[in-house]
Amino acid sequence: MTDNSLSSTRPYLIRAMHEWMTDNNQTPLVVIDAVVDGVIVPLEHVKEGRIVLNVAWSATRNLELGNDIISFQARFGGVAHSVAIPIGAVQGIYARESGQGMVLQDESGLAESAGNNSVEAGLNSNDDADDPKPRPSGPNLRVVK
Repeated sequence: MTDNSLSSTRPYLIRAMHEWMTDNNQTPLVVIDAVVDGVIVPLEHVKEGRIVLNVAWSATRNLELGNDIISFQARFGGVAHSVAIPIGAVQGIYARESGQGMVLQDESGLAESAGNNSVEAGLNSNDDADDPKPRPSGPNLRVVK
């Protein structure tokens, strides 16, 4: 089986984190890129192209955490809305109470890097061992409220 025929891990990770948070009495929140095609959210709550949504069972009706889309009904400011989120628009999932969760990598970049055999290229390179390695910059996380 080649990497191209494997399904995305993203929906499985989202479901696993959602279940873990629920089991630990935490409130699962998802960070959504609201400008991705197919995202249906109340636009008045979008800030800087993003929206954070409470996807706890108690905050939603008919919550479906599917392989391609997350869908549910919820109330925003007392007004009922249907929400649909393509899995690729989910940027992360974290617990409101503890902040624990995960940031999801953009999968378009993964497809490009998977095709270039970067691991093989690194193993076969003749780089000097004395070359200084560039230092990674510090974490680039932002608090989302």
